[in-house]
Amino acid sequence: MRSRHHDIAHDLRQQITTGRIQPSERLPSEADLADRYKVSTATLRRALAVLQSEGLIEKIHGKGNFVRRPHRKIMYVGGWGILDPWTAAEPAMRVTIRSATIQAPGHLAALLKMSTGSPIAELSCLSADRESPHGIARTYVPRDLVSAGVLLDDDSTCRETATRFAHVGPPPAAVRETVCARLPAPAEASALRISLGSVVLSITRIATDSAGRVVEATLMAFPSDRVDAVFSTQQMNDEGQAQA
Repeated sequence: MRSRHHDIAHDLRQQITTGRIQPSERLPSEADLADRYKVSTATLRRALAVLQSEGLIEKIHGKGNFVRRPHRKIMYVGGWGILDPWTAAEPAMRVTIRSATIQAPGHLAALLKMSTGSPIAELSCLSADRESPHGIARTYVPRDLVSAGVLLDDDSTCRETATRFAHVGPPPAAVRETVCARLPAPAEASALRISLGSVVLSITRIATDSAGRVVEATLMAFPSDRVDAVFSTQQMNDEGQAQA
């Protein structure tokens, strides 16, 4: 037999999905809802917890429970290694950028195929739609390949590139992307405002030049409900050449 709090959650869920309760609308107080459903406050809170875990409502301390707006998805275009410019350029989409020069720790040195402790440029980007974070991208480039302007937050070229999570340096000769679904690291969960039990789409992008040198490594993480990743392939003819 289904418990009472699941019945309450089902009823409220129906009101939300059918539009009787609108996005951003504040729910009645917990005391009023408990009285309406003839249950204890503890039972009512268990019902609200179900809806919170489903992402339908959020509790704002001191204000109450509100219906969440559906997340607008952005598109990551694989192969090109960028955010689709149509979705990334929406007026509501904004990007916070931080840049620095750091010494490469072991895992980054391995990605860039250089010695641990070598100087590298780090460009960290957090994209958000209104107040909803949509993705994190951390790009690392050997310091000798980066012009000074790239490390300036007000550099317009850098900002346009970072907004689309595109390549910071010159166009590479080859790009290799590794994609997986995983749980977020604590820092990622905090920045993206998701639980540690949520799933993120993780993309590691390695760019190389014509000589095979790694010129850029980018680590990206997107909440799985806020991004679509699209990858295209080319047909090969009998001679092994790509066909348009």
